[in-house]
Amino acid sequence: MSIDGTHRCGVCRSYVDDEDLFCANCGTENIVVGNAAQRIEHTASHHSFDCRSCGASMSYDASAQALRCPFCGGTQMDERQGVRSVLPEGVVPIQITRAEADAILRKWLGNGFWRPADAARAARIGEIAAVYVPYWVFEASTDTMWTADSSPAPAGSRGDWYPVSGENSSHYDGILIGGSRILTPQETASIAPFHIDSAVRPSQIDLTRSIVEEFRVPRKLARPLARAAIDRLEHVTCTRHVPNRSRNVRVNVRITSMRGYPMLLPVWILAYQYKRQVHRVLLNGQTGKIAGSAPFSYGKLVAVLLIVGALLAAIFLVLILANR
Repeated sequence: MSIDGTHRCGVCRSYVDDEDLFCANCGTENIVVGNAAQRIEHTASHHSFDCRSCGASMSYDASAQALRCPFCGGTQMDERQGVRSVLPEGVVPIQITRAEADAILRKWLGNGFWRPADAARAARIGEIAAVYVPYWVFEASTDTMWTADSSPAPAGSRGDWYPVSGENSSHYDGILIGGSRILTPQETASIAPFHIDSAVRPSQIDLTRSIVEEFRVPRKLARPLARAAIDRLEHVTCTRHVPNRSRNVRVNVRITSMRGYPMLLPVWILAYQYKRQVHRVLLNGQTGKIAGSAPFSYGKLVAVLLIVGALLAAIFLVLILANR
């Protein structure tokens, strides 16, 4: 058993969490279950809170005043004492300053044809907050057998397509799976990628004076999502091996080793209201990539439809007059 709570399967040698019942790669029963294995956890020295509005679990500086949830803007927070949480192996430092984040956000709110003209002015913008968001980072090696149809077929063939097959070996690292309870997989993926190689040890970042969302997605639930991501990547890679055009690409992926470790990544989060509707915007605290929900102008949609309808009616009228 390794110090990070995982060990290698006795059959396929893939990494298995101590708490898993079976190996996720080959299905072999995990004999470590029930042996009172200890996970890597730590008791937070700072205060932990749960947001009553959205359920987010976070830790704040113990001296912070007027706490506000960065995910929904709520102010009703329930404090929890003596909370144990997963200790990250690394932390990616924040590189985008608050002033830079605010400028990127306001520019983003003012852009976009389908947004209301008063979106940037009328939106009730709350406090933008830097949050260290939990992610599981996976790395794996794969051996894949693939089959596909390729075209054009060799000269003399009766059909346009002919079967091909092959093998591919790959290694993947830096596959991110969100460990947040609040942010959806689509949201966490929308601001990727992060440069994981710039991560530092948690002791080099003063997390006690930062907002840190706690891990709420266990590794055993994140692993199937990582495996699905690897399958998709292998499908794309193997498709490139098919000569000329391809169809019916099938891959049989065997993961020969897989490891996932916890990491905190920096995200600027803003919850704002526009006409009583709450929107959330995320900003990559390392690269400045921004994504989120924005108000939609149905008035502009109606105007465009009316203009298009008028143009079509005018063209139809011209055609009728031309055929007389």
